[in-house]
Amino acid sequence: MHKAVTNAALPDERTPLTLVCLGLNHRTAPVAVREQFSVPKTYLPQAVAELMALDSVAECVLLSTCNRTEVYLWTPECGAAVDEVLRHFLGARPDAQTAACFYRYEAQEALTHLACVAAGLDSMVIGETEIFGQLKQAYRTALEAGATHRSANPTFQHVFSIGKKVRSLTQITSGPTSVGAAAVQMAQDILGPLSGANVLVVGAGDVARSTAQSLCSRGAESVFVANRSYDRAVELAHQVGGKVIRFSEWIPYMAQIDIVIVSTAAPVYVVNPDVLEGIQERRDGRPLFFIDLSVPRNVNPDCAGVPGVHVYDIDALQAMAEHTHSARAAEVRKAQSLIDDWVADNAADLLQQPAPSAVRTPAADEKRP
Repeated sequence: MHKAVTNAALPDERTPLTLVCLGLNHRTAPVAVREQFSVPKTYLPQAVAELMALDSVAECVLLSTCNRTEVYLWTPECGAAVDEVLRHFLGARPDAQTAACFYRYEAQEALTHLACVAAGLDSMVIGETEIFGQLKQAYRTALEAGATHRSANPTFQHVFSIGKKVRSLTQITSGPTSVGAAAVQMAQDILGPLSGANVLVVGAGDVARSTAQSLCSRGAESVFVANRSYDRAVELAHQVGGKVIRFSEWIPYMAQIDIVIVSTAAPVYVVNPDVLEGIQERRDGRPLFFIDLSVPRNVNPDCAGVPGVHVYDIDALQAMAEHTHSARAAEVRKAQSLIDDWVADNAADLLQQPAPSAVRTPAADEKRP
């Protein structure tokens, strides 16, 4: 039974609350671990309510994307809150190896980390634009659930401002700035020019949309879209000049496809080896490539055991992301400097603690997990 999320459940306004970030991301956990803690968008309100039911959580925002699951919480009992939330997430998986994938930041470090996330500095693809919208949606969900109050509301409003400022005053958004764009770059690295390739995008959410748009910008002429909601597939295909395949027909249609980019919210595998064996027999030895951007994964990793089938999950984008990070190193330093200055100026008000004389950006900390 969950406690009601009302002002009556909150600590007295004079009670100091500590900001804590507890989470895991693409740097601390492989996709096989991240998918265990991924929270579907439709379940976010319930998940926030469950976190608010914990005794030591006064306010919270839950962020879950393909590359991270993080809880930003405000608590009068820091240690107790972290223990409670960690136990809540681990559930039936209390092994030490999995627990070690989680990181924890408090006060100024948590505020700095949150700003880095908003600015795209903590993303797999530096300067990623999708994370800003995902963070705003996470905050909106918590706000509507009554989980944000005197601490979280001003903090997130200020964080959104610094996120926009960093993007406008630096060049971190030059080059690929989305997981979808990075996936298309990978497809091009695999196949060469995409103009003669048949590419199928499975899904019609934000990542699938950015992928389809990037395919068009790279000159792909044969883009097919499949999604459980046929109307959304039609809408996306119309936007990118592609063709629609009904969701019930996309698997047998793969006999004509060169590369499949999958990004759906399905909680289970939608492609398995037994299906592909028959399809490959009809492809006359032509290779079939999958780029699975879904978390949880939608393409069974065992599909790579089928002759001619190649499977890349979202972690395979890491090498490309590291190249992007290197190319933008100077802009990253500018962005981190802007965030450090912002934290120094705002920590006293937002954290109700003395402003730090010097703040080290977690994203730049070599000791960070």
